[in-house]
Amino acid sequence: MVFRVNHIESKNTISKLKQNKPAFILNQHQKTGYSFIIVVIYPKFFNTLKTFDMSQKKILVTGASSGFGKLSINTLLSKGHIVAASMRQVNGKNKENAEELSKAGAHIVELDVCDEKSVNDGMQDAIDKMGGLDVIVNNAGVGVAGMQEHFNVEEFQKVFDVNVFGVQRVNRAALPFLRKQGSGLIIYVTSLLGRVTMPFYGPYNASKWAMEAMAENYRIELSGFGVDNCIVEPGGFPTNFFGKLIYPSDQSRNGDYGDFMNVPKQFGDSFSKALESNPEQNPQLVADAISLLVNTVAGQRPFRTTVDKMGMGDPISAYNIQQEQITQGIFKNFRMEDMLKLKVK
Repeated sequence: MVFRVNHIESKNTISKLKQNKPAFILNQHQKTGYSFIIVVIYPKFFNTLKTFDMSQKKILVTGASSGFGKLSINTLLSKGHIVAASMRQVNGKNKENAEELSKAGAHIVELDVCDEKSVNDGMQDAIDKMGGLDVIVNNAGVGVAGMQEHFNVEEFQKVFDVNVFGVQRVNRAALPFLRKQGSGLIIYVTSLLGRVTMPFYGPYNASKWAMEAMAENYRIELSGFGVDNCIVEPGGFPTNFFGKLIYPSDQSRNGDYGDFMNVPKQFGDSFSKALESNPEQNPQLVADAISLLVNTVAGQRPFRTTVDKMGMGDPISAYNIQQEQITQGIFKNFRMEDMLKLKVK
């Protein structure tokens, strides 16, 4: 619809139009005397507007008791969405967090990503409470710190059980429902360390690289069913995540590393000081990135989103652009490029 405006008297209106912002103009019909409002939207703003989907979504967030999960739930609720907050021990150690989120308006769901029955039961409970499901936010995760050699296989498995196998359990529980309705969004909260390796986070690095690969594969295999897959890659943020790290239990090899054994702690202390001196590295940025993906029209969401103000985000964003170009090129060479395009209703 196009409106033609013969004259604009308001300097504020002109200023808004120059900034590609919507302008509201009060006018009066000359014959009837009725007042009416004309909304003028310039093309640039209208094109931006078309990328947003403000419809209410039904969203399940894992790892909801703290950190990115808790912030994301409060942000999504503030946007008018229906949200299920899933966590372990809702009547135990997480009771206070569960009650807080419940008061904020979230549906509380008992769900342990390491237990398949718990995941299946929790998923059904979430769907029943919300009356459906549109979005999964795979946020539950665990971190580590220490020399990679010193982690035994069981400790590696523990990290993968949460960060990788936990995601698979959640996706398998949700996908029959999402495929049947022909639409949905799965968001994977990975890490910049799933794109570039930093020392002393070995099992965590490996698990996040695996999670990125899972997301890439799901993107391709689910595109034809209308289920979108997107990755959010945060840097290190000041949350309680660092207070729950897994450390290697095997200390028998410390002597073999000599003075180098002091480096992991020095590295951690240095990064903590860097976080303290950089207030821009606010974890709310991650919640906002997740919210933006939810509110973006299907088919127009970026596959990868980096979130960082510490100097890692920009280089990795450039890296992501290059990889996407390579992926598109290879799939085109094999005449499979349509598998990278989301089927939208």
